Amino acid sequence: MDTTVDPRILRTRKLLMDAFANLTLRKDFKDITIKDITDEATVNRSTFYAHFEDKYELMETCISDNVLKEIGRFLLNYDTINRETISNIFMVLIKFRAELEKDLPSQCRRSINLFSSVYESKIKLVLENMFRTILGKQYTHLDVNSIKVGATILSASIYGATLDWKQNSSLSAEQYIQLAIPFIFQDSVAEN
Repeated sequence: MDTTVDPRILRTRKLLMDAFANLTLRKDFKDITIKDITDEATVNRSTFYAHFEDKYELMETCISDNVLKEIGRFLLNYDTINRETISNIFMVLIKFRAELEKDLPSQCRRSINLFSSVYESKIKLVLENMFRTILGKQYTHLDVNSIKVGATILSASIYGATLDWKQNSSLSAEQYIQLAIPFIFQDSVAEN
């Protein structure tokens, strides 16, 4: 059975996603219409609806693709959970958020803030899947549920730390994660 996707479908989806991305640079998400998207992509409404249910699904797809491409590719380089891995993942997430917000007009920043929960869930899912794979290889004696719980805790903790650093810390990102690592690895905090 051939599971390849017709290149025309991929091109049309990319056209719609690029059109949406361009529009978010000029307009608030709430003000973007399907007509705006189809005009920008130079396709008709029925073509849009053949690919996406609505602009919310399109937005979620754009976020997913962006998160998976930018973060997922980098995280594939890791095969063990250790201090360096945790530190590097934290820094990648900080860099991803900074790149996302860099040079954006204020209305686009509002759109990003409006959908930060979508970004958060996508990032945590990418992290959780990556941690699940690594932990499964690293701790072959643990059962699937233990691995899943560990992966969930690690992904939520690291993502939450990036938010706390951005909103509440005067430390550099490097200093912040170095203070957190002893708690992640159950070191004696007094020794550090």
